[in-house]
Amino acid sequence: MSQHSETQGSHGRADQRSETQGSHGRAAQRPGVASGSTASDETVIELPEVQLRTIRVVHWGMVVWAIALAVVLVMPPLREGGRSWWVWVPVAGLGLGVIGHIYLRRGRGNAAEA
Repeated sequence: MSQHSETQGSHGRADQRSETQGSHGRAAQRPGVASGSTASDETVIELPEVQLRTIRVVHWGMVVWAIALAVVLVMPPLREGGRSWWVWVPVAGLGLGVIGHIYLRRGRGNAAEA
């Protein structure tokens, strides 16, 4: 369907788009449907809901950064010469994890209303 056959707005733009066209005029494809498939070929896959609290991910990330910091501190070759900055990478990761923990504990990070 061309833009000329669509309803024209007061500024000369098309106000409506065809249901089969995306935002850029291309044919919209539904997720999970291969191009060229018909509606009778469509298979709906129901994904299970994941019950994972975000704060648990932050805690595990902090554990991994703590292990990385311990490894860098225990092995001197990892922090000598041009690698002296390697110590600060896990420190920064732990710092960001603390900020994430505080943010989530205050109830702002689980996006329940998103």
